Amino acid sequence: MGWAQSRDWNWRTLSLALALAVTCAAGWLFKAHCVPGGWTDAEQYTTGCYNDVMPFWLGREVQAGKLPYFETRMEYPVLTGAQIWAEGAVTRTLFGSRARDWHFLAVVTVANALLAGLILWMFVRAGVDRRRLWLWALAPPLVLYLGHNWDLAAVAFAVGAMLLARNGRLVPAAAMAGLGAAAKLFPVLALPLIGLSALFGDDRPWPRRLLRAAALSAAAIGAWSLVNLPVALLAPENWNEFYRFSQERQGTVAATWDILANQGWWFTWIEDRNRYAALLFLGGFAAIIGFGWRRHRTHLWILFIPALAWFMLTNKVYSPQFDLWLYPLLLMAAPRLWPVALYLVGAVTAFFAEFWWFAGLEHAWPATTHVHIAIAAGVRGFAMLWLIADCVRLDPPEWVADLANTPSPASENRAT
Repeated sequence: MGWAQSRDWNWRTLSLALALAVTCAAGWLFKAHCVPGGWTDAEQYTTGCYNDVMPFWLGREVQAGKLPYFETRMEYPVLTGAQIWAEGAVTRTLFGSRARDWHFLAVVTVANALLAGLILWMFVRAGVDRRRLWLWALAPPLVLYLGHNWDLAAVAFAVGAMLLARNGRLVPAAAMAGLGAAAKLFPVLALPLIGLSALFGDDRPWPRRLLRAAALSAAAIGAWSLVNLPVALLAPENWNEFYRFSQERQGTVAATWDILANQGWWFTWIEDRNRYAALLFLGGFAAIIGFGWRRHRTHLWILFIPALAWFMLTNKVYSPQFDLWLYPLLLMAAPRLWPVALYLVGAVTAFFAEFWWFAGLEHAWPATTHVHIAIAAGVRGFAMLWLIADCVRLDPPEWVADLANTPSPASENRAT
């Protein structure tokens, strides 16, 4: 690359970084505009400024510096609990006795903005198409969810795992997915696909395939255990709360199961939803692998994207910020961008439909009904099914397929 080309690329990268900074600033304003005076007149729902961060300041005793799991309850996996504690410590250090919940929101937002920047950097380094880079730098889900929750750490782990797998580095990819599962559970869905890639992704002798599969299994289990075992052994009841809570919670209003029930089409109890959701997901996951095997055998890890979309559709919970799980992965490897655009329309519409439904419960305006939620979630769900079909039956983008089909000798050596 010549000097002029290098300078041009640096300016492009700087432009992307500035655009991402503007998007993250918009994300801060979107959540922080209703901070003064606290949430009144259901404005957290009517304007969409609700977030999970500020209630944690007092509700999980972040302001007191209580250690999650050991001194206070925590309904998130261990790495997320550690992130919440660390961000609380930063907030107390910066603001001292003046620290309030909105200071905590600011620290969490900055940390998530840095994670969004890390994802952009990984995309640039990987050679992702420029259009897709801009779609991340200007991502509407970042505006909606940058200050909403703690999902971006797990998303960064998932992106890192996919990029490592793309380079043939399956063992560190498995370790990265294991760490992601210690932050939010969804990256665990990548592990079976990484394992199948080790066994069937190339024509190495079977002893080498089995050795690599064993190594990546050990890496994934080891990474997850390194984070979880100390807490699980010393505070088993609080450590288990995330898994217990996931089993016992009813569901969310924009999830498929609640929509079916609220429209009078099919009502299910919690135990039935758990069972049916698991069976439906496993059946669909097997179908995704089966139908995608021939086309994607050399890069089976890419089927993590349709598998995650199917999991989100069949799960009894579809929290709004789940869209942030899928969107960057779609930008990485969705064959076409039109269904991604439709997905964005449905996702943003479903966000406001759901929060305005909460506003209606408090007799505020604007207010929506279950029908509005069903329509918005239906658009989103249709786009997700379209994306699942595309990811299974079409070739991935050129930047993925070129390296996946013609790995370099260095990548081959690292993969062992």
